[in-house]
Amino acid sequence: MAVITKKIRLEGSKGEAEREAIFDSGATYSCINPHLAEILGMVDFLPKPMDFSTAEEGRKITARGAVRLNFYIGDYRFSDEFMVIENLSNGVVIGAASLQKWRLKLDFEKDEIIIDPKVTKLWLL
Repeated sequence: MAVITKKIRLEGSKGEAEREAIFDSGATYSCINPHLAEILGMVDFLPKPMDFSTAEEGRKITARGAVRLNFYIGDYRFSDEFMVIENLSNGVVIGAASLQKWRLKLDFEKDEIIIDPKVTKLWLL
């Protein structure tokens, strides 16, 4: 599993912050630690907790809440739901669902995130 680390700006209903985020195609969902989630936005409890396996064999983590945030890579704005995870080793993880939704590509050779500017525009017909 390969990951890319990049500084992003996060923005929620309560505030904003800059953090190093891990872009991880092996993580299903985007995740955030509870402390940062509470600073940035309103955390909603999930109807039922969600359990996730980790790269560490036999270890599971549980999300009991989620928060909707904007995140910025440079001048490009994206929006998604972040699962709130206790004891998250890094404060923010951008997972495969967000990568696919926004058609973000990871270039591991150049350690870059490739953005298609067309997906950040609203097209009205």
